[in-house]
Amino acid sequence: MKALILLAKVAIGFVWVVLLLNLFHPFPGVAAIALYIMTAFLLAMHGLQMLIFLGAFGDKLSLSRWEKWSILIFGIFALLDIRRKHMV
Repeated sequence: MKALILLAKVAIGFVWVVLLLNLFHPFPGVAAIALYIMTAFLLAMHGLQMLIFLGAFGDKLSLSRWEKWSILIFGIFALLDIRRKHMV
């Protein structure tokens, strides 16, 4: 399970690299617009996940700064990793 979570984090990291690359060096044509929309959607969804998780468990768990940021970056895969570390 740990290896699969790591593999998923690598894949999401690659997605973020492509999305951030598009911000600084836009891809040609309509692809740039689609990637802008995907960037906003991914950031909003992961931000919502982070706010919900911290609202529900923030007072029960002492999370490091990196763990909080990892929820924003990796989404559900960071939450699965946090669950594996703290809640098992």
